[in-house]
Amino acid sequence: MFAAVDLGSNSFRLHIGEPVAGDMRIVRSARDPVRLAAGLGTDGNLTAEAIATALGSLAGFAQILQEYRLDDVRVVGTNTLRVARNAPEFLPLAEKALGYPIEVISGEEEGRLVYMGVARALGDTGERRLVIDIGGGSTEIVAGSGNATALVESFSIGTQPQAARFFADGCIEHARFEAATTMARAMFEDAAPAYRAHGWSAVYGSSGTMRAMAEAIARGALGDGTLSLAGLGALRAALVACGHVDRVDLPGLKRERVVAVLGGVGILTGAMQELGIERVCAINAGLRLGALSDLELRSLQHDRRELAILACMDRFGVDATRAERTAAIALRLYGQLGAADASGLHYLGWACMLHEIGLAVSHTGAHKHGAYLVEHVDLPGFTTREQRLMATLVLGHKGNLRKIRDALGEPALARMVLALRLAVACMHARVDEDLDGFRVRMKSRIEVELAPGWLATHPTMRFWLERECTAWEDAGQTFQFREA
Repeated sequence: MFAAVDLGSNSFRLHIGEPVAGDMRIVRSARDPVRLAAGLGTDGNLTAEAIATALGSLAGFAQILQEYRLDDVRVVGTNTLRVARNAPEFLPLAEKALGYPIEVISGEEEGRLVYMGVARALGDTGERRLVIDIGGGSTEIVAGSGNATALVESFSIGTQPQAARFFADGCIEHARFEAATTMARAMFEDAAPAYRAHGWSAVYGSSGTMRAMAEAIARGALGDGTLSLAGLGALRAALVACGHVDRVDLPGLKRERVVAVLGGVGILTGAMQELGIERVCAINAGLRLGALSDLELRSLQHDRRELAILACMDRFGVDATRAERTAAIALRLYGQLGAADASGLHYLGWACMLHEIGLAVSHTGAHKHGAYLVEHVDLPGFTTREQRLMATLVLGHKGNLRKIRDALGEPALARMVLALRLAVACMHARVDEDLDGFRVRMKSRIEVELAPGWLATHPTMRFWLERECTAWEDAGQTFQFREA
């Protein structure tokens, strides 16, 4: 049984699911309309009130999660937590309230998870489809076929800033909708040709805002009764007729959804006009179902992150043989250091596979170029925090350690850095087949113990080990090596 928590810009949502005969059966759901994006102040920080509301919601979710025996839990933060300046201060408080770590995912990863959820709900029919997710802070558009994505893009346009920009005083006018639609078209116009070239046989809308618009159109018999341009035009006219946010009273449209719909109408209209979409089918599936499906895949040893690493290596021309040799040595040394936690093994192995990625930019300062690429490249399945961790390892795999000195205060990360640096040295010196004579310990100091005559057999390793002595001592850590 798995749980997925979506810390969205409009609402916090929770799904607890159980895989049954190929389907994901949702056994518990919860939703809290916290409107986190509305809590962003003009300085880009979440306000104290917004933080308090969010923490209260998470504490309630924590009580729900405690009622179940869960095999894994994934908590993802989206656009507002990506852009909030004080997110680093908020996240530890949020994790404490919820009881689980929070992953702030990229817009592209958000789009992929949304598509996974939609594909899981529809089944792998091979259908060429387009999925649109309009959130409080961003909009994701994904083109794919069956379970596979082909185009994923996140656009910095969401219902909350759109509503605040065009309807801040509550007045609803035709000219304001026109301006909102024009702005949306401008956001999508550059990417539109690629999506049109891919093509689709069906378009799905996955967000709560999308379902709210579809329900208001259907219940009010507006336009042709569907989420089409005619239906959206009729919904817009009905909202204009109300004149003000406080007077909106349309069948099927809940009061708490009015502001999101005001922002969503212009966004969806602009997207449909620019991409040439005739009709959207609102579907009750998306990010949370995608996150649950991803957890299930990981439990079955089908981790999307492995494929992402391989694709990245191919993209930047990484020498796979050297990378694999380095990873094999590093994981062995990491085990000698008494560190065998699964997550550490994963991150260390992945960092080894990418440690020479910076050579695609320049041999000079390759580790610095590599760290930047690993932190910022699009890696499906990875969170911002995970990529930053791997980037730190890549940055620290050679040269001085002063540049990551603060990170070395974390013992687990220090062990990964040590294992990677020694693995790179061993790879360069080609001692892969003779590691039985190489032992490393890291406690109050780092000690490398070598079998008698080992350095005579591998003379260049003395150079590498002497460099390590200097690097670690500069970082405040004693490093010693000797033959037994």
